[in-house]
Amino acid sequence: MLKVGILGGGQLGRMLLQAAANYPVETYLLENDEAAPAAHLCHHFVKGDIRNFDDVYRFGKGLDALTIEIESVNEDALERLEAEGVRVYPRPSALRTIKNKITQKQYYTQHGIPTAEYIITQNLDGVRARMDMLPAVHKLGMGGYDGKGVQMMRTKEDVEKGFEQPGVLEKMVVVDKEIAQIIAIGDKGETAIYPPVDMVFDQRLNLLDYQISPADLPQSVLWKVEAISLRAVKELKSPGIFAVELFVTKQGDVYVNETAPRVHNSGHHTIEANYSSQFDMLWRVILGYPMGNTEAILPGAIVNLIGAEGCSGEVHYEGLEEVLSMDNVFVHIYGKKETKPGRKMGHVTIISREKQDLVYKAHKIKNTLRVINKEAHTQLAAEAARKSEEEASEARAMTTGGR
Repeated sequence: MLKVGILGGGQLGRMLLQAAANYPVETYLLENDEAAPAAHLCHHFVKGDIRNFDDVYRFGKGLDALTIEIESVNEDALERLEAEGVRVYPRPSALRTIKNKITQKQYYTQHGIPTAEYIITQNLDGVRARMDMLPAVHKLGMGGYDGKGVQMMRTKEDVEKGFEQPGVLEKMVVVDKEIAQIIAIGDKGETAIYPPVDMVFDQRLNLLDYQISPADLPQSVLWKVEAISLRAVKELKSPGIFAVELFVTKQGDVYVNETAPRVHNSGHHTIEANYSSQFDMLWRVILGYPMGNTEAILPGAIVNLIGAEGCSGEVHYEGLEEVLSMDNVFVHIYGKKETKPGRKMGHVTIISREKQDLVYKAHKIKNTLRVINKEAHTQLAAEAARKSEEEASEARAMTTGGR
């Protein structure tokens, strides 16, 4: 039985371990938090820092293979382990290129992969010197995640929101659609391509709000998306699973925004909506099995469950029972005990033959299921009880008055 380690114990590690139950694999998990979403699902839990060389190296020694659920891992330790015969997915060289947005952008330029016009900045003065780039997006080279480390700059006043650390100043593209394309690559270079998805973002949080799969694209644009995405991941020369985020303009031009070298939020629908999920596919790649079937069983949509504004503390899912009563709806709660504004706490997948039904249910779920804290739930329950009592009192008064 193959011994495989996962670096990171968040929701991606959780879903990866849920898929691992179908395969002859002994799983190991390195994570600093013993209460992390994935911690209780592995065969062997090791407490440690995925960013620390010694922790990662000791963890990987004696394992057959390693994979990641987040980019912020110690690639130096992974390179040494790879040199000693441990298979790493993705390869450390690919991870090193992608985890820094500066080297990632330079990689696109080097390989002729279309991407938005950009310059490299070392500090905020570098941004101030290039007002001609506005409107633009300033991205931290290292450390950004889930919308953090990204600043939109539409006016000169917005420039002061930029970063003092090295980063990328990218000219803003007028986007018609934001697309995610997930691709798996095997050890022998074989590929499996999932149908692309339309991504709709929460502009306030800069997080994926909901998505629809497959994306509604003309055939000519679909071919561009697939060809550009394939080039973006094949040039990394690494097996694994990759999510390529792309911009599509009204003119049909396609630009790569970013690439993630791992399972990705934009592929969560594949658990129910596709024959082989992105998590199942990664295990097939790691274990050397044939690629799975990426075709959709039915069109799907995802709604992310995000911590509500002003709510921090012990989590409560308001409206959960109502959502669970809906047809062809699948709720995934990540097991995080504490909520805070903007934190990813779960997702809901919808499958349906009709796109209109997907969109309708996505909006209904967004307006029904709220991630709040216990205090807010208690307050809402008290308000509902007061309202109910007031209505009952009014009914009694009307009955008495009518006699």
